[in-house]
Amino acid sequence: MTHRHRAVALAALLVGMGGMAAAQDTYTIGISNTVQGNGWREQMICAMKAQALDSGKVASLNIAHRNTDAAGQLEDIRNLIQAGVDAIVVNPANPEGINDAIKEATAAGIVVVAVDQAVTEPSAYVISNNQEEYAYLGAKWLFEQMGGSGDVVYMRGAAGASADDDRDRGFKRALEEYPEINVAQEVFTGWQQDQAKQQILDFIASGIPFDGIWTSGIDNVIVDALVESEVPLVPVVGADNAGFVGQLLDVEGLQGAAVTNPGSVGGAGVALALQILDGQVPAEQTVLVTPELWDNASEDGRAKLEGAQNPDLDPEWPVSVSIPGWTTYDMAEIIACKGPGE
Repeated sequence: MTHRHRAVALAALLVGMGGMAAAQDTYTIGISNTVQGNGWREQMICAMKAQALDSGKVASLNIAHRNTDAAGQLEDIRNLIQAGVDAIVVNPANPEGINDAIKEATAAGIVVVAVDQAVTEPSAYVISNNQEEYAYLGAKWLFEQMGGSGDVVYMRGAAGASADDDRDRGFKRALEEYPEINVAQEVFTGWQQDQAKQQILDFIASGIPFDGIWTSGIDNVIVDALVESEVPLVPVVGADNAGFVGQLLDVEGLQGAAVTNPGSVGGAGVALALQILDGQVPAEQTVLVTPELWDNASEDGRAKLEGAQNPDLDPEWPVSVSIPGWTTYDMAEIIACKGPGE
C-alpha cells in the first residue's frame, strides 16, 4: 500500500471512529467504462471530466474507456490499481463480474464508486439513476396510452447489464398491472443506435402488428425508422436524449414520453468519490437519483420538454446534463469535455 493510499485508509478509519483526518490537496481519479460509441456513455465521460476539472481537487484522470466485457474491465481496474490512483469511478459491465478487482482496490485503500449500475461487492459505493423506476414510469405511461391493451415492442439494453436487469423488473412490474398488454417482440439493442434501428426496421417489415414501443434509451432512431417506413406512428417511450426530446416536440402525430436518465451521473460519481476521499463518508452505500417522465400528451409534460430541449447538444446526449446537489460544472464545461490537464 502506498503512502497516499494509507492516508486515505486512515482518513476513512478516523471518520468511522468519529474523528477527522486531513484531506489531500489533489487526487488522481481512475475511470473504467466498457461501452464506446454510445451517446449516453460519452456524456457520462464528459461529465466526469468536467466535474473533475471544476472541483479543483483532481490532478489528473486515468481513463480506461473501451468496448469490452467484465473480463476486460477486470484487467482495466487492475491496471488502475497498479497506476496508484486514489479512487476509481466505474460503470460496471455487470453486477458481479468485477467484484474481485473492486476488493483488490478497496484493500489497497482506493475508493471505488460504481455509477449508473450497481455492483454486489459491499465495499463499493453506488450512485445510480433508479433504473427500475425508470422502466416502470415509462411502461405504465405507454400502456395507458395504448388503452390498457395491445401489442408492445420491448427494446431492451445490453444482456447481463445490471441496469438492463433493473429495467426489466420495472417493465414487468408495469406489465403485471396491465394483463391485456402483450409483448409482440423483445430484443436486446446493446444500447447501439444502428443495431436498434435495424431491429425495428426488420420488425416493421415482418408485418406483425404493434401498438407501442418501449425503448431502453435508444429512441430517436426508432422514430426515424417509423417516419422513414411511412407506417402509422405509435406511442414511443425513450429517455431524455436531445434528439428524442426534439422529436417529441416537432414530429407531427407522434405521441411519446421521455424518462430522465442523466449521463451526468458520471460527474456525480466523481463528486461522491472526492467527498469520500475528503473524509465525508455518506450514511448509505447506495444513492439513487429519482427519474421524471416528460410526455408530449399533457400540458405540464410538454412544458417540461420545451424547457429542457437544447439544440446545442449531440442528439444522443441526455438534456439533463447536470444533477443538482452533485455536479457543479456549467453547460459550456460539459460540452467542452475537458478534464484536468487537457
